[in-house]
Amino acid sequence: MSTKRNENAHGPLPETLFGRTLADYSGFRFSKLNDPRFSHLKLIAGWIVYFTLYFLTENLIPESSCHVVRCALDDLIPFQEFFVIFYCSWFVLIFGYLLFYLLYDTRRFAQLQSFIMITQFVAMAVYIIWPSIQLLRPEVFPRNNFFTWILSVIYAFDTPTGVTPSLHVAYSLGVVSVCLKDRRASRWWKAFVVVLVVIISLSTAFIKQHSVVDILAALPLGLLAEIIVFGKSWYLPRFRGGQKGKADR
Repeated sequence: MSTKRNENAHGPLPETLFGRTLADYSGFRFSKLNDPRFSHLKLIAGWIVYFTLYFLTENLIPESSCHVVRCALDDLIPFQEFFVIFYCSWFVLIFGYLLFYLLYDTRRFAQLQSFIMITQFVAMAVYIIWPSIQLLRPEVFPRNNFFTWILSVIYAFDTPTGVTPSLHVAYSLGVVSVCLKDRRASRWWKAFVVVLVVIISLSTAFIKQHSVVDILAALPLGLLAEIIVFGKSWYLPRFRGGQKGKADR
């Protein structure tokens, strides 16, 4: 890995990191958002739309109009508060990847952000058309410790409504998708990301933030985003003889 440093006024960011060159944002102005160099930045506006819809669905849809989501497997999964660590690691995974690609690989940033936006908007439409709620959270924590304290904060901030499909899982699928296509990521790192995403997805059930139904419902949502963002350009060539797809280049 190169340790060459950038000496400009923006601070000592490495010019190359893991074989990637720091994106050049010099000369950026909002008037230049349609410039191919900066057009990927427009995708950041998707978060404004998402948080607006999140606020509306959380506050304007009454719990009485929500459909209860539950399955037999939910009752077999014990409440384990320490999984909140993996649940919270999701924030580092998602925004860490977005920031890294924003700085060092703008094409993959656009792919990941597009994947996330598709899952956001489809999920929000489902939350509005078919409101959902899960009633799995323990009324009283069986133990009082640091992990349950974190969960109490999460429970207070995030209501148990708008849960199917799980965006925690859907976003994570986006990270896995882009990571697996990234030829500059090592096999060990890709394996680590896959395992972490599996544990993060399971953690949503162990801390009773989601039903198993929510996790499974995120899979077709992720597949839809995969098809829209990548189409057949990555998978189909491999089924036809192992050639590299467009997303690898």
